[in-house]
Amino acid sequence: MARRRARFTTHPGGNQGQTAIVVDARSVPTCITITPVGNGLRRTLSDPGRFCLFALGVMLLGLGLDHFTNLAWQLVLSLCTWAILVAACWPLSAEQRARTAVVIIAATIGEIIGSIILGIYTYRLGNLPMFVPPGHGLVYLTGLRLADTRWASANRERFIQLALAGIWLWGIVGLSGILGRHDVAGAVGCLTLTIFILRGRAPELYAGVFIAVAALEIYGTAIGTWFWHPSIPGLGLPNGNPPSGAASGYVLFDIAALAFGPALLRAVRRVRRPVAAIHAETERS
Repeated sequence: MARRRARFTTHPGGNQGQTAIVVDARSVPTCITITPVGNGLRRTLSDPGRFCLFALGVMLLGLGLDHFTNLAWQLVLSLCTWAILVAACWPLSAEQRARTAVVIIAATIGEIIGSIILGIYTYRLGNLPMFVPPGHGLVYLTGLRLADTRWASANRERFIQLALAGIWLWGIVGLSGILGRHDVAGAVGCLTLTIFILRGRAPELYAGVFIAVAALEIYGTAIGTWFWHPSIPGLGLPNGNPPSGAASGYVLFDIAALAFGPALLRAVRRVRRPVAAIHAETERS
């Protein structure tokens, strides 16, 4: 490592008997560097394992804070969640961003139908919190990145098998009534989720999403951020709180993302081309 000899110059100080010492900035050793704060965030967003811990931490902290908020502070939490989602999407490819957007659109429609219209579950304040749509985006990205972690990538079959074991362990326990309800609806969701994983287009993604959803649902219902009603309206199927097969709904959003994400990206690009052409023409004139 190259070393530079420090050079000092002296100037008379303002007080009697004192001398000011000025260090030439060029004499600082080359090994000293200043790391921008953004580098740490960039590493967190780009590394799958770090991102999963970061995203789960954000979601659990946000739900915990929402437990103590009124509507006004809930809106503040929602703005923070949107900002975090935008930051999480920054390093993604255009197609991945489009898929995340489709997840948010599909999930918001599903939330309006499931919570507001049908009343299958209800949020603490009786509304649809504005942090829920970006939260779905973070859940999707967490499942996606969880499947990309070093261990999951190197042990693809084992990762999927562990997810399936978790699905059915929860499903059987839910049916038994040990958790306070006979979760028949959850068992139907477990069967649906199993079919998605065994026959679907992206089994690793679905397995990762199940793990993220399981943590989120158990925590969210435990602290009362939302609760699932004892039965499915109109069908009468007994339902858990949370139902063991809740992740099957999230996977439907992921399937929509895989199917319609590329189409959304093409549509955006078609719209942007004439806008860019008009801008370029304006610049020339």
